Amino acid sequence: MAVNSQVAESATATTGSKLGWVMLSVTRIGLGFYFLWAFLDKLLGLGFSTCRTVAESGAVTIDAFCDKAWINGGHVTEGYLVYGGNTNSPFHDFFVNLGAQRWTDWIFMLGLLGIGLALMLGIGTRVAAWSSMLMLLFMYMTQMWPATNPILDEHIIYIVAILGIVHVELARQDVGLGTWWRKLPIVQKNAWLV
Repeated sequence: MAVNSQVAESATATTGSKLGWVMLSVTRIGLGFYFLWAFLDKLLGLGFSTCRTVAESGAVTIDAFCDKAWINGGHVTEGYLVYGGNTNSPFHDFFVNLGAQRWTDWIFMLGLLGIGLALMLGIGTRVAAWSSMLMLLFMYMTQMWPATNPILDEHIIYIVAILGIVHVELARQDVGLGTWWRKLPIVQKNAWLV
Protein backbone atom coordinates (compact mmCIF):
# COMPACT_ATOMS: atom_id res chain seq x y z
CA MET A 1 0.00 0.00 0.00
CA ALA A 2 2.80 2.44 0.93
CA VAL A 3 4.68 1.61 -2.28
CA ASN A 4 1.61 2.43 -4.41
CA SER A 5 1.15 5.80 -2.70
CA GLN A 6 4.85 6.60 -3.16
CA VAL A 7 4.62 5.75 -6.87
CA ALA A 8 1.49 7.88 -7.24
CA GLU A 9 3.14 10.78 -5.36
CA SER A 10 6.28 10.48 -7.51
CA ALA A 11 4.21 10.49 -10.71
CA THR A 12 2.28 13.55 -9.52
CA ALA A 13 5.48 15.39 -8.64
CA THR A 14 7.01 14.88 -12.08
CA THR A 15 4.06 15.95 -14.23
CA GLY A 16 3.51 19.43 -15.56
CA SER A 17 6.09 21.93 -16.71
CA LYS A 18 8.99 23.33 -14.72
CA LEU A 19 7.65 26.85 -15.35
CA GLY A 20 4.22 25.83 -14.02
CA TRP A 21 5.70 24.51 -10.76
CA VAL A 22 7.90 27.58 -10.36
CA MET A 23 4.91 29.87 -10.98
CA LEU A 24 2.92 28.04 -8.30
CA SER A 25 5.74 28.74 -5.87
CA VAL A 26 6.02 32.37 -7.01
CA THR A 27 2.28 32.82 -6.51
CA ARG A 28 2.56 31.31 -3.00
CA ILE A 29 5.41 33.70 -2.22
CA GLY A 30 3.40 36.64 -3.58
CA LEU A 31 0.41 35.73 -1.41
CA GLY A 32 2.75 35.39 1.57
CA PHE A 33 4.16 38.84 0.88
CA TYR A 34 0.60 40.19 0.81
CA PHE A 35 0.20 39.06 4.45
CA LEU A 36 3.72 40.07 5.49
CA TRP A 37 3.33 43.55 3.99
CA ALA A 38 0.03 44.05 5.85
CA PHE A 39 1.88 43.12 9.05
CA LEU A 40 4.74 45.56 8.39
CA ASP A 41 2.42 48.41 7.38
CA LYS A 42 0.28 48.00 10.49
CA LEU A 43 3.30 47.48 12.75
CA LEU A 44 5.21 50.55 11.61
CA GLY A 45 2.54 52.72 9.99
CA LEU A 46 4.23 52.93 6.60
CA GLY A 47 1.42 54.95 5.06
CA PHE A 48 -0.16 52.43 2.73
CA SER A 49 -3.26 51.52 4.72
CA THR A 50 -2.08 52.62 8.14
CA CYS A 51 -1.21 56.29 8.74
CA ARG A 52 -2.85 57.39 5.48
CA THR A 53 -5.61 60.00 5.38
CA VAL A 54 -7.71 60.81 2.33
CA ALA A 55 -9.40 64.22 2.44
CA GLU A 56 -12.80 64.87 0.85
CA SER A 57 -10.96 66.65 -1.97
CA GLY A 58 -9.12 63.39 -2.68
CA ALA A 59 -5.78 64.66 -1.39
CA VAL A 60 -3.76 61.98 0.36
CA THR A 61 -1.71 62.73 3.46
CA ILE A 62 0.80 60.17 4.70
CA ASP A 63 2.08 60.45 8.26
CA ALA A 64 4.43 57.45 8.43
CA PHE A 65 5.11 56.01 11.89
CA CYS A 66 2.04 57.82 13.26
CA ASP A 67 0.12 56.98 16.43
CA LYS A 68 -2.03 54.44 14.53
CA ALA A 69 1.02 52.20 14.05
CA TRP A 70 0.97 49.17 16.34
CA ILE A 71 4.52 49.88 17.52
CA ASN A 72 3.27 53.26 18.79
CA GLY A 73 0.28 51.76 20.61
CA GLY A 74 -2.21 51.94 17.76
CA HIS A 75 -5.24 49.64 17.89
CA VAL A 76 -4.88 48.00 14.48
CA THR A 77 -8.03 45.85 14.43
CA GLU A 78 -10.30 48.68 15.52
CA GLY A 79 -10.08 50.56 12.23
CA TYR A 80 -11.01 47.55 10.12
CA LEU A 81 -13.52 45.86 12.39
CA VAL A 82 -15.21 48.85 14.01
CA TYR A 83 -15.09 51.47 11.27
CA GLY A 84 -14.25 49.58 8.07
CA GLY A 85 -16.87 46.84 7.95
CA ASN A 86 -20.08 46.79 5.96
CA THR A 87 -22.94 47.87 8.23
CA ASN A 88 -25.25 45.61 6.21
CA SER A 89 -23.23 42.50 7.08
CA PRO A 90 -25.23 40.10 9.26
CA PHE A 91 -22.10 39.82 11.43
CA HIS A 92 -21.47 43.57 11.78
CA ASP A 93 -22.30 43.86 15.50
CA PHE A 94 -20.21 40.80 16.36
CA PHE A 95 -17.13 42.20 14.63
CA VAL A 96 -17.61 45.71 16.02
CA ASN A 97 -17.63 44.24 19.56
CA LEU A 98 -14.62 42.08 18.74
CA GLY A 99 -12.71 44.98 17.21
CA ALA A 100 -13.13 47.08 20.34
CA GLN A 101 -11.01 44.58 22.32
CA ARG A 102 -7.23 45.04 22.36
CA TRP A 103 -6.34 41.32 22.50
CA THR A 104 -7.54 40.98 18.91
CA ASP A 105 -4.52 43.05 17.80
CA TRP A 106 -2.14 40.33 18.99
CA ILE A 107 -3.94 37.47 17.27
CA PHE A 108 -4.36 39.43 14.05
CA MET A 109 -0.76 40.67 13.90
CA LEU A 110 0.79 37.33 14.82
CA GLY A 111 -1.47 35.69 12.23
CA LEU A 112 -0.35 38.12 9.51
CA LEU A 113 3.31 37.59 10.40
CA GLY A 114 3.12 33.80 10.71
CA ILE A 115 1.08 33.26 7.55
CA GLY A 116 3.26 35.67 5.60
CA LEU A 117 6.55 34.08 6.63
CA ALA A 118 5.30 30.50 6.23
CA LEU A 119 3.98 31.08 2.72
CA MET A 120 7.04 33.05 1.64
CA LEU A 121 9.53 30.52 3.01
CA GLY A 122 7.51 27.46 2.02
CA ILE A 123 7.60 25.93 5.52
CA GLY A 124 4.61 25.19 7.70
CA THR A 125 2.44 25.87 4.69
CA ARG A 126 -0.35 23.50 5.71
CA VAL A 127 -0.90 25.39 8.98
CA ALA A 128 -0.55 28.71 7.12
CA ALA A 129 -3.13 27.66 4.53
CA TRP A 130 -5.79 26.78 7.08
CA SER A 131 -4.95 29.81 9.25
CA SER A 132 -5.18 32.15 6.28
CA MET A 133 -8.49 30.55 5.31
CA LEU A 134 -9.93 31.41 8.74
CA MET A 135 -8.52 34.93 8.75
CA LEU A 136 -9.72 35.69 5.21
CA LEU A 137 -13.13 34.15 5.89
CA PHE A 138 -13.57 36.42 8.92
CA MET A 139 -12.51 39.40 6.80
CA TYR A 140 -15.04 38.38 4.15
CA MET A 141 -17.75 38.15 6.80
CA THR A 142 -17.07 41.75 7.88
CA GLN A 143 -17.64 42.95 4.31
CA MET A 144 -20.71 40.86 3.36
CA TRP A 145 -22.14 41.22 0.84
CA PRO A 146 -19.60 42.33 -1.76
CA ALA A 147 -20.67 45.39 -3.76
CA THR A 148 -19.47 44.19 -7.17
CA ASN A 149 -20.41 40.49 -6.97
CA PRO A 150 -23.14 38.92 -4.84
CA ILE A 151 -20.88 36.11 -3.58
CA LEU A 152 -17.21 36.42 -4.46
CA ASP A 153 -14.64 39.00 -3.50
CA GLU A 154 -10.85 38.91 -3.22
CA HIS A 155 -10.95 37.21 0.20
CA ILE A 156 -12.63 34.10 -1.23
CA ILE A 157 -10.30 34.06 -4.26
CA TYR A 158 -7.26 34.26 -1.94
CA ILE A 159 -8.64 31.37 0.14
CA VAL A 160 -9.09 29.16 -2.93
CA ALA A 161 -5.66 30.09 -4.33
CA ILE A 162 -3.76 29.50 -1.08
CA LEU A 163 -5.45 26.18 -0.32
CA GLY A 164 -4.96 24.98 -3.90
CA ILE A 165 -1.32 26.00 -4.21
CA VAL A 166 -0.26 24.70 -0.80
CA HIS A 167 -1.91 21.31 -1.27
CA VAL A 168 -0.52 20.87 -4.79
CA GLU A 169 2.95 21.86 -3.57
CA LEU A 170 2.86 19.11 -0.95
CA ALA A 171 3.96 16.84 -3.79
CA ARG A 172 6.66 19.18 -5.09
CA GLN A 173 7.92 22.63 -4.22
CA ASP A 174 10.34 24.26 -6.65
CA VAL A 175 11.01 27.51 -4.79
CA GLY A 176 11.30 27.68 -1.02
CA LEU A 177 12.60 25.77 1.95
CA GLY A 178 9.82 23.16 1.90
CA THR A 179 11.96 20.26 0.64
CA TRP A 180 14.51 20.79 3.42
CA TRP A 181 11.75 21.42 6.00
CA ARG A 182 9.93 18.16 5.21
CA LYS A 183 13.11 16.14 5.84
CA LEU A 184 13.36 17.32 9.45
CA PRO A 185 12.53 14.51 11.91
CA ILE A 186 9.97 16.59 13.82
CA VAL A 187 8.09 17.38 10.60
CA GLN A 188 8.20 13.75 9.47
CA LYS A 189 6.66 12.72 12.80
CA ASN A 190 4.05 15.49 12.71
CA ALA A 191 2.58 15.79 9.21
CA TRP A 192 0.52 18.84 10.19
CA LEU A 193 3.78 20.85 10.35
CA VAL A 194 4.36 20.41 6.61
